Amino acid sequence: MTQLMRSYLDFEKPVAELDAKIDELRALAASGSDIADEIARVEGKAGQALDELYSALTPWQKAQVARHPQRPHCVDYINALITEFTPLAGDRKFGEDEALMGGFGRFRGESVCVIGQEKGATTETRLKHNFGMARPEGYRKAVRLMEMADRFGIPVLSLVDTAGAYPGIGAEERGQAEAIARSTDACLSLTVPNVAVIIGEGGSGGAIAIATANRVLMLEHAIYSVISPEAASSILWRDSSKAQEAATNMKITAQDLARFGVIDTVLKEPVGGAHRDPQAMIALTGDAIAQAFNDLRHLDGETIRRQRRQKFLDIGRKLG
Repeated sequence: MTQLMRSYLDFEKPVAELDAKIDELRALAASGSDIADEIARVEGKAGQALDELYSALTPWQKAQVARHPQRPHCVDYINALITEFTPLAGDRKFGEDEALMGGFGRFRGESVCVIGQEKGATTETRLKHNFGMARPEGYRKAVRLMEMADRFGIPVLSLVDTAGAYPGIGAEERGQAEAIARSTDACLSLTVPNVAVIIGEGGSGGAIAIATANRVLMLEHAIYSVISPEAASSILWRDSSKAQEAATNMKITAQDLARFGVIDTVLKEPVGGAHRDPQAMIALTGDAIAQAFNDLRHLDGETIRRQRRQKFLDIGRKLG
């Protein structure tokens, strides 16, 4: 049933056609036709086509995969990986921002503070979470939670998935840039380990505000950049249709960013992207998060802070 509901990207057309053929053959088989061999042959062909497509994705195609509506979101990771999750709301200054989720729970039995942008999966939830674009109160809430975690010696996990901070007039009036800067500073000041995972889009300051971490993990087909390819092409060439060219030039992929030292680990996605097997992707991400926290477990607070600071100072100075 979920196969019929699958959403295909433009470049996945060959796979979509083969999947449609498989559905037709299965319908025939259900009515009594003996075509199991033919189904197996077409399934093999579809699997191979998907494999070939995803082994050579362009940066622009990766951007499309990172934005796929059926990709697992922050709330899916929290539901699967965090037990006893208690969400906390509000920045104690202005109000609540549902674009940025935050709270405390247990990750594999140990206390953890979780912060993440939630894009939403339906029209209703997308509007509720403002498509994952946080306002100043969201980042001030993140600061409040990080300071609380630091006070009680609780490690921080950030799940990054945003096109960027919300650029509305109200957000600017309430100090969007300052809120992002304060959140980035709060990350850098932590004396507890923090791990960030780029699960979809990592857009500009809206992402870095919660991703300034000791370990930055990134899914294989996620993207992370200072500006979207569409906006970059509009600025550089006054033409948003050149987004594909901009995506290539901007080096937004996990593979490029690992080479530059911007991220630490690339997490391999299932063939066809995380949305084709969310459970497997979330489980693998959970293992990687556990490993990252384990590597930092025995360090004292000052060393944790110093290493994090040096990690970001080294970006751009040491190219692999």
